[in-house]
Amino acid sequence: MTATPADVPPILIAPSVLPADFARLGDECAALEQAGVDRIQWDVMDGRFVPNLTMGPDVIAACRSVVSVPFEAHLMIEEPDHLIPRFVEAGCELIIVHAETTRHLHRTLGAIKELGAAAAVALNPSTPIDELRHVLDLLDMVLVMTVNPGFGGQAYISTMEPKVDATRALLDTADHWIDLEVDGGISATTVGGAAGAGANVLISGSAMFRHPDGLAAAVTELRTLARSAWEDRLRGV
Repeated sequence: MTATPADVPPILIAPSVLPADFARLGDECAALEQAGVDRIQWDVMDGRFVPNLTMGPDVIAACRSVVSVPFEAHLMIEEPDHLIPRFVEAGCELIIVHAETTRHLHRTLGAIKELGAAAAVALNPSTPIDELRHVLDLLDMVLVMTVNPGFGGQAYISTMEPKVDATRALLDTADHWIDLEVDGGISATTVGGAAGAGANVLISGSAMFRHPDGLAAAVTELRTLARSAWEDRLRGV
């Protein structure tokens, strides 16, 4: 399914809570919802697949009742299959697994769908998009990393934009719409390149929390810039 110039896909802003104050995560989630975000991303790291540790399903569950905005769990963990049900139970409507972390990707995605959640695959900068080719029927979203995962505040890797564009072209061969997310270094100066390459879901962390005019201004700015970039893309500019 290919978008037309008159059909810009929904532009979704999904902040990462990684830069938030962990002592008051519930309040931080409430502030993000009030700012108009479309969903909140939880960066789950295990110290094995990535060199950092963050939060688990109990922390997410503790914040679930505070807001109604959807949650997505970005599982940067080895062998995620046994923990996926816990994150769905914690209230995550979308589960993202890295292609390298599961031996049977098709089976893992199917299990996510059977639990009633949306399924997504994340690709590290060096991971080829061919990992997606035979699981398109199970995908609701693909995440292309524009940094190497593991830490917030990293610089955007602009050389990933051709990969984002190639991923969008592959996803457009599916018989249903598949969202394309980018994560890593997204700010007012980089969001145009990511959206112009075909991403319609934008993760922002440090730049959003540090915006001088506050969270709501950051959300509006990112959404406006991304939509403008998509319009240019569809016009062939």
